[in-house]
Amino acid sequence: MSARVSEENRPDCLETEPTCSSTRVDEEIILDRPDERETDDDTTGTPQVVPSLDGDDIIEELKSGMEFNLFEDLLSYYKQYAKKCGFGVMTQRSERSEDQGGFENLIFLKNDCRNYIDKTRHLRLGASGAGALRDYFMRMQYKNNGFFALINLGDDGRLKNVFWANPCSWAAYQYFGDVVTFDTTYLTNRYGMPFAPFVNVNHHEQSILLGVRLISSEDMETFTWLFQTWLQGMDGIAPNAIITDQDRVMKNAIATVFLETRHRLCLWHILKKVPKKLGLYAAYRSGLKTQLMKFVYDTQTIEEFEKYWAGFINTYDLHENVWLKIL
Repeated sequence: MSARVSEENRPDCLETEPTCSSTRVDEEIILDRPDERETDDDTTGTPQVVPSLDGDDIIEELKSGMEFNLFEDLLSYYKQYAKKCGFGVMTQRSERSEDQGGFENLIFLKNDCRNYIDKTRHLRLGASGAGALRDYFMRMQYKNNGFFALINLGDDGRLKNVFWANPCSWAAYQYFGDVVTFDTTYLTNRYGMPFAPFVNVNHHEQSILLGVRLISSEDMETFTWLFQTWLQGMDGIAPNAIITDQDRVMKNAIATVFLETRHRLCLWHILKKVPKKLGLYAAYRSGLKTQLMKFVYDTQTIEEFEKYWAGFINTYDLHENVWLKIL
């Protein structure tokens, strides 16, 4: 068996790595080395050699046309060459069979995929972690009669979702529960658990935590459980309005649980998307962005906002912008 290194198939790293060299080269080697010259077959006439710095065998410089009896010999040579030149080597092998293509040839079923996805969505807490969390909630409920906590388990008994709220959250909600924000942007810790707080603002413009939850996924079932649990913890009193990002699943869950609550989109999430959604317009930096920000922040009434919005759409011919339409 023969393995050949050529200009067409040698790894990219071989083409870009500088020639291995040393500041300590014996004069005898330099004087005795014949001049390199091109031969008829476009290969170097005399191989370049690199002297060893530690007494090992001399490693021949890499060149097109080198041949090895076995692949293992090629790999061994290249590892030694890389070591002398000061860079690492990684190999990757893959095989493709003509009869392995197509989903019908997969060795697992659709239910296997669903079970695997469901398993990965469980909170990444080990048995000791889940037990410690349960013990903590029990201690908090013993110390605080108003402490509310609920743990959601899957069919296999594994931890899926967690919610808790302290008495201060419930008390604050009685006074400042007219508008609530809900956000899952604060995503993961080392367990990969999305962190989702309910927050509102008091009369000092301070943020107040109304409840905390760790969730296994962001699907309809999870959000529905979450909103129902939070509503239970707040004595069934729904907020007048809830502000979230533009998550469609979350929107559907809110409509299912908070029947009389107005759902509004978070301004921060909307404006964060402005450069991506409108940045390609020629007028973006010459007035479009400035005008948008001005009437978004400065208008005080619905009527005033609608007037400026219509003018904004007409001025910059944004009638067909899909993103603006869904807002």
